[in-house]
Amino acid sequence: MANTSSAQKAVRQIARRTAVNKSRRTRVRTCLRAVEEAIAKKDQAAAQSAFAIAEPAMMRAVSKGVFHKNTAARKISRLSHRIKNLGAK
Repeated sequence: MANTSSAQKAVRQIARRTAVNKSRRTRVRTCLRAVEEAIAKKDQAAAQSAFAIAEPAMMRAVSKGVFHKNTAARKISRLSHRIKNLGAK
């Protein structure tokens, strides 16, 4: 347990921040899962619409510091490439 009042406050702040970040991370993962499921079903239209929701959610998480920008860029790039390849087959 924290001994000083400032340390106790820091514990409260960290707990609050952790809860917010967990919520944001969960929201992004849910969006990405929707894209993955549409890709698995080979439904390009559904995948594109889910991707249109997932991409801004991912970038919003980056701006809030939940994800690193390169991680988001990598995931978005790979998903968009897979969606594009659905139409090529």
